[in-house]
Amino acid sequence: MLLEVEESQLVLVDYQGRLMPAMLDGPAAVANAVRLLRLAALLQVPTFVTEQNPSRLGASVSELQEPMTAANARVLSKMQFSAVEEGLGEWLRPPPKPVQGNARSLPKHLQKASAGSERGTIVVAGCEAHVCLLQTALNLLEDEFDVWVVTDACSSRTERNRDAAFDRLAGAGAELVTTEMVAFEWIRSAEHPDFKAMQALIK
Repeated sequence: MLLEVEESQLVLVDYQGRLMPAMLDGPAAVANAVRLLRLAALLQVPTFVTEQNPSRLGASVSELQEPMTAANARVLSKMQFSAVEEGLGEWLRPPPKPVQGNARSLPKHLQKASAGSERGTIVVAGCEAHVCLLQTALNLLEDEFDVWVVTDACSSRTERNRDAAFDRLAGAGAELVTTEMVAFEWIRSAEHPDFKAMQALIK
């Protein structure tokens, strides 16, 4: 099973100014988060960024600010460790729009469209992998989203905590991928009009 760009949404969890200096390989995780944001902007993938207790941990790091704007990212401030507990699920799966007229008289493809255009694949990365990222991803799985965790854009303070999170997520049904896997699966072909721009982002 490969990622489908038309079915994907991107969620980046808690890359915040007062948190990232304590993260193992934090600069590499941030660099890959920037790549994911730029890919999402390039391919028009809906994007969401969370910030845990921003009054204490600060806003998202400066490296993410311009790419977040380019990707038109919505920012969710939260106090719960799981962003789903703070309403992220409703952002990812908005309620269906009310149907105008008699829905049963519509052609089948329009009936489906009236039920809301759902993107059920969530590409997610963030910090800390064993806390906010883990709890958010597990709740998304419970809500029947397909969850793809971008491992090289995730971090924790220790390798053991980070890797334990990946083990648990894989066991729960999440797909573990890397930034380049996401990029090449979203693009699929060297003939894609954005192939060269994607290549430039990951080099």
